[in-house]
Amino acid sequence: MVTISQTQSQGLKQIQRPQLIQYYRLLQVSGQYLESRIQQELEQNPLLELSEEETQIQEEEQQMELLQEEPDKEKNDDEFDFEDFYDDDTGGYKSPDAMNDEDEVEYVQPETKSLIDSLFEQLRLLNLSEEEIVLAEEIIGNIDEDGYLRRSLQEILDDVNSLYKFSLTFEQANKVLFTIQTLDPPGIGSRTLEECLLVQLLVKDDINPKTKSNAERIIREFYDLLRKKHLEEISKKSEMTLEEVKEAFELIRKLNPKPGEGRLSSNENTIIPDFIVTNEDGELKITMVEGNLPSIRINKKYLSLAKGKNPPEVKEFAKRNLNNAKWFIQAIYQRRRTLMKVMQAIVEVQKDFFYEGPSHLKPMVYKDIADMIKVDISTISRAVRNKYVQTDFGTFELKYFFSEKIESSNGEDVSNKKIKQIIKEIIDSENKKNPFTDDSIAAMLKEKGYNIARRTVAKYREEMNLPVARLRKEI
Repeated sequence: MVTISQTQSQGLKQIQRPQLIQYYRLLQVSGQYLESRIQQELEQNPLLELSEEETQIQEEEQQMELLQEEPDKEKNDDEFDFEDFYDDDTGGYKSPDAMNDEDEVEYVQPETKSLIDSLFEQLRLLNLSEEEIVLAEEIIGNIDEDGYLRRSLQEILDDVNSLYKFSLTFEQANKVLFTIQTLDPPGIGSRTLEECLLVQLLVKDDINPKTKSNAERIIREFYDLLRKKHLEEISKKSEMTLEEVKEAFELIRKLNPKPGEGRLSSNENTIIPDFIVTNEDGELKITMVEGNLPSIRINKKYLSLAKGKNPPEVKEFAKRNLNNAKWFIQAIYQRRRTLMKVMQAIVEVQKDFFYEGPSHLKPMVYKDIADMIKVDISTISRAVRNKYVQTDFGTFELKYFFSEKIESSNGEDVSNKKIKQIIKEIIDSENKKNPFTDDSIAAMLKEKGYNIARRTVAKYREEMNLPVARLRKEI
């Protein structure tokens, strides 16, 4: 049995573009980054202030009155109306701990911020348009754990233009991608190893220009020979001296082939889980962790500036910031509701996993969850980014629960993650003096009822960073 609370929402159809952009930004960031984002908003918007926990209940009632604005006869028909969009308490935002101290959840403090959060922060320092920043954030959200962008840039661009009604060109998208690749760590978001190495060379300015130029040429023109370390052949074909080729080769060797490795996926002891799912006497309980988020509310003192006989520019300033403050509070609420709905749907589909463990993971794609909670697939994609759940079997990224299905010989749909786990178990138990080849592993899988091709075995093995048989062999 799964405990799932029911919530209602009128959808996103009335949100204007700026609010929609900001909502999706908050939806896709980690809880740790959201905390800093709230602090930033508090510093920038005088209509927001921290709320003292001990007086929160009384203030909530007062805030409800403050947020009921008098009708504005001059209000533009296109102005965003919060009341049309939300029907919940809008007085302020309180973290769950502020609401109930008894529900406090213990978790391990993070050692460092995630690379995704770092890239987002670096983006804000660049001279990019708002539309380009939105596209950049979407690109970053699609970067794999090793730091590469394997989803088509055109697909990402099409999604962003369609969702936000932008008209960004592919040339602009290429420019944005290159800008991301030059952030720290350089090469992040590259589509190929060659591109990754070339970007790293480009941003290096502390090396011999001739050696740098030779290294770039070798990567562009003689990449296959470089991979095979055929330095003498490169020398002959390029008309570089062998010494020049060796110097360039040593420079290339010092570059990082996987700029995201170890930073895009955190170990269990270095992350804060966004959810905790526990099995309590056969009932799965979902808890959302937001213990460090500050409680915020509308500042009554500054709110008075929007009314009365204040100068027009003062009233305009106050009204503008009031709208921003109201939406920001609502956006945090909406983010929380969306994330909880997504987690509830994941638990519903993956009940066997939460009861029995990873070996019972079912195939599941974003569309399955999107259909269940009636949202767009892109919403699911953003919601699961940089989010983790602590379970009785360890802490997992929400993305972990999504996998393509593979049909077994008995017609049962099996997650490709289960196949990966079987491959890992086979390799872990092999005789290291005579390790199994990919062909042998494919044959063993077939005996177990999984008709997997050798090249698929190789692909899954590489995704798990397991070397080929000859490199696993012990002498």
